[in-house]
Amino acid sequence: MAHWVPAIKKKVEAGVLKGNYLFRQTIEPHALDDAGAMCAAMIKATRAGINRELRPMIDHFIQFISTKEFRLPDGTLARNRPQKNTIWLDDLYMSVPALAQMGKLTGQTKYYDDAVKQIRQFAQRLFNKEKGLYMHGWVQGMEPHPEMYWGRANGWAILATVELLDVLPENHPGRPFLLQQLRAHAKGLAALQSGSGFWHQLLNRTDSYLETSATAIFAYCIAHACNKGWLNPVAYAPMAMLAWNAVTTKVTATGQVEGTCVGTGMAFDPTFYYHRPVNVYAAHGYEPVLLAGAEMLRLVKGEPFKINDSSLQYYK
Repeated sequence: MAHWVPAIKKKVEAGVLKGNYLFRQTIEPHALDDAGAMCAAMIKATRAGINRELRPMIDHFIQFISTKEFRLPDGTLARNRPQKNTIWLDDLYMSVPALAQMGKLTGQTKYYDDAVKQIRQFAQRLFNKEKGLYMHGWVQGMEPHPEMYWGRANGWAILATVELLDVLPENHPGRPFLLQQLRAHAKGLAALQSGSGFWHQLLNRTDSYLETSATAIFAYCIAHACNKGWLNPVAYAPMAMLAWNAVTTKVTATGQVEGTCVGTGMAFDPTFYYHRPVNVYAAHGYEPVLLAGAEMLRLVKGEPFKINDSSLQYYK
């Protein structure tokens, strides 16, 4: 991308390339899906010294996220689909990690502040404090408001929170709120983990199918939070281990990940989520499995898990 995007951009500016050309989403992003996760990954690669030529694309992406993506009047990132002034929980992951990483790369507090603001303002609208869960979407002015607790969207939310905590300065005023939000969300998730270790496609509906990508994201985030000291590992590490063992049953001998829901829009009825297909080519399952496996290796270092009175216990 560092090699070809500048060359293709020149062709676009000259009017030679139009329409749905190669790397259009990179050169002309139209949604956070086009920019956010890619931007965060590029900054991580730059910080690690893997590729120093990505900075022009990083600056291009972050400018889109910070100044061009649609927002509500209070600055909350939003979309105009499927309804006007809709907040998608997915967009926490499509924005917050990039903003957080840009703060780390540049040292500019404004990126950290915007990232914290997004989580705070998303939580005000989407987080059900009694259930400890986020609903998938929120539409301005909708009343009553259906609450669909889609698994992977809750995964995006907790993953965005963890990625922000990873780089947010210890003295940032938003840090206590983020830790409180992480703990409230983890508690809500813990209450709904199935006996097999998986979570359901709709978290609070046990007749919806068991879904792999959300389970892998939760396994990673909970294990990572235990390793960082953000969650009590005695309470949560067995939960992460159960989730990881469940995920491993969905990795085939050829390395494919089964049971992952395909890309999903937003709905306000449960049937839409119940009948979303699963597919081994749904890419959403692969990075979470890799992250979860790596983090579980860190969690089990030193053999802190033991069986006591026939139950799995964590000691450290």
